[in-house]
Amino acid sequence: MPARQPSPTLRLRRLAAELRRLRAEAGMTREDVFERTSINGATLYRIETVRARPQIRTLFALLDLYGVTEPDRSDLVALARRSTEQSWLRSFPTELPDSYALYIGFEGEARSILNYEGLFLPGLLQTEDYARAAAERCLLGATKEEIQRLVETRLGRQAVFARDQPLRLWAIVDEAALRRPVGGDGVMRAQLAHLAAAAGQAHVTLQVLPYDIGAHPGMTGAFAVLQFDETAANDVIYIESQASDLFLESETDVQRFTATFEHLRALALPPERSVSLITGIARDMRGTAE
Repeated sequence: MPARQPSPTLRLRRLAAELRRLRAEAGMTREDVFERTSINGATLYRIETVRARPQIRTLFALLDLYGVTEPDRSDLVALARRSTEQSWLRSFPTELPDSYALYIGFEGEARSILNYEGLFLPGLLQTEDYARAAAERCLLGATKEEIQRLVETRLGRQAVFARDQPLRLWAIVDEAALRRPVGGDGVMRAQLAHLAAAAGQAHVTLQVLPYDIGAHPGMTGAFAVLQFDETAANDVIYIESQASDLFLESETDVQRFTATFEHLRALALPPERSVSLITGIARDMRGTAE
């Protein structure tokens, strides 16, 4: 299998966004830039749409044209020099789908994630047995080796909690995902215990949407809002489906999904009551097994 092409890093996304902004503020079209720098429109388009990293001499020409001075100039040059760094992804298999690899890269650079799940438990909070059982039942036709790689990748992603500044996760889970015995009652009881323990960590907030609230906006599907430091890049919405994985970056989409999450947060049980419900479901499963 050929090596996966590197996914755009967060730094490259930010650099492209800054160059688009600078050209807009200068009131120039791509044709204007070509006339004054000989950088053709196709090259500039690729740079501004995160399809290519600008060569340093090209970047210098653009910064000169847009009148960028220090310290902004040095910041953008440093950003360009580091824009190919993907240290977080190097430990993951190259066989991963490009969209999943891109998500892992963003997840590794995010400062916080707002995650709503209706059918599965959040990937960052899954146990090995739960992750394997879910993969075996959901990925029809996958080999044991493929499933093992995906399980190892899912567990490896949880290293974001071990960073010097751990990722902050706010997860909202529908009660249905807690009661579905993925892997059987034994696997699920251990998963629920792990979930309750994770909720006690300072960097994790967990809420449950109980059955009795009825219909709610999250019923249309799971999603994650990846939030970055203000100086890094705009937030990103990630939606996973059987048809395709979507990354939404427009301000309108980010505001819409963030507002949906806020609505779900208001409907969900408070964290303490959520943990009580989780432990209660685990006890019910134990009683059924006995």
